Amino acid sequence: MEKNIVGRRLRELREQTKLSQAKLVAKIGDIKQPVYARYELGSLLPSYPTLVRIADFYDVSLDYLLGRTDNPQGKVFGAKFAKEQQAEAFIEMCFDPSTEANAKLKEAIRKLLEEGK
Repeated sequence: MEKNIVGRRLRELREQTKLSQAKLVAKIGDIKQPVYARYELGSLLPSYPTLVRIADFYDVSLDYLLGRTDNPQGKVFGAKFAKEQQAEAFIEMCFDPSTEANAKLKEAIRKLLEEGK
């Protein structure tokens, strides 16, 4: 087994979803960004409960995170993030950036979408 397979997989999944480490840990909870950075570097292995939360968040199996399989697919792998990216693209397309209300309207829609999850 590759030495830092867990860290490499965590980084690949995070980059595929276009999340910074800070945004990811805010979504997952109970992890500080410097600790998560150590997971990706391979200097610290996540605990079992943390691995489960991460696997659930990405909808991948623990076997995938641990390098026992190369098939990440869970039930809806990728679909959740594709929808979030589509929503963000829609929001950007809808408003004229030269208007004063642009940022406020975008933020209001983002909050509504978050509440609907």
